[in-house]
Amino acid sequence: MRRAQPILPCGNKYLQLKWDKAKYEEHKKRIQAAKPLVDTSGPAVYSHLHLKLGKLKLEEELPNIERDNLLVETMACITRTKGRIDNKNDYKAKRMNLENRAILDRITKSQPQYQVQQWHEDWQRVEKYMANIARYPRGRCKSQSQKEEKF
Repeated sequence: MRRAQPILPCGNKYLQLKWDKAKYEEHKKRIQAAKPLVDTSGPAVYSHLHLKLGKLKLEEELPNIERDNLLVETMACITRTKGRIDNKNDYKAKRMNLENRAILDRITKSQPQYQVQQWHEDWQRVEKYMANIARYPRGRCKSQSQKEEKF
């Protein structure tokens, strides 16, 4: 390993080498202990800015307030009018349900349009073409792998 030559002449090369090593080790320690000049840490987090107790308390009371408002609104409606009953029948939903059932029945009763037998015959024909075009016989790979497993 080659070292840099000292600038000043020395009386003893071994002592100079020892001093250079010590100086280099001290230099490495100072580099390891060096602190950055720029503060890269995040800003301080203040809990009272993120945890808003008033808002939490309002959120707890909000369902009660909404329920009370709904009750007051219905009471006001009853006092203004003759107090009509609000039990409307949902004829539209029932009709849609019947239509959906009719569509489902038509779909299940219909016959498939796919001809699986023809697909199978086409695939066999394509495999025959591929076997004729192939550079090596197709079954050879399988037989070789079975022979290797026996050994």
